[in-house]
Amino acid sequence: MSGLWNDFLVSHFFVKHFDCLGKHPMVVAPMSAEIFGRNIEVGDYLHLISSKDNPVRLTTWSGKGMDGKITVGSYCLMSPGTTITAADSIHIGDNCMFAAGCYIADSDWHGIYNRLRPFRCTKPIVLKDNVWIGHGAKVCKGVTIGENSVVAAGSVVVKDVPDNVVVGGNPAKVIKTINPKRRMLKRQRLFERGEFYAQNQKALDRYVLSGNTWWDWLRSMVFPTRQD
Repeated sequence: MSGLWNDFLVSHFFVKHFDCLGKHPMVVAPMSAEIFGRNIEVGDYLHLISSKDNPVRLTTWSGKGMDGKITVGSYCLMSPGTTITAADSIHIGDNCMFAAGCYIADSDWHGIYNRLRPFRCTKPIVLKDNVWIGHGAKVCKGVTIGENSVVAAGSVVVKDVPDNVVVGGNPAKVIKTINPKRRMLKRQRLFERGEFYAQNQKALDRYVLSGNTWWDWLRSMVFPTRQD
């Protein structure tokens, strides 16, 4: 997909699903992303990678006793299959990264004894700045994850996580500490010259996709080769 066409889809369709979407979002396959509900706000320089077979999903639920809200800071990365679902509140800080297939939800959706409807099943989730959620990890209701902390792949987080640690397992426990005095490069560093970075990305896209013509696409559908 050409950069111009992708930009058009982002600016005319993708952006309309948000109450607020900051400047310079970089979105791969924007029409495959599933954004439902109101009260969804995202900061600057969002990098969202979605795909038809593994879409990014952001959902808020509203109704009797529910008015979900998702707030995402700036410089965040969402990989394919990231699912964030709020019936109460999910707040995500700056520089957070979500690996493929991770799941964050602030509700159990059904009670243990009343399984007919959500009732007293929600508690807000907070991810502080520079949190990294690993591949396939799950963050459950009522959890706060501290600044710079990492959730290992496949983990299930059911209790608060302090700053500057790595947690893993089910239920997740601290398995390593992070030295807060050591210099840490955050995603924000990529965008210190935001306009320059965006131009470079577009130039790279043009270079990589320069051979992608309509004729090549049609030929690949009829006479595919190993190079396609």
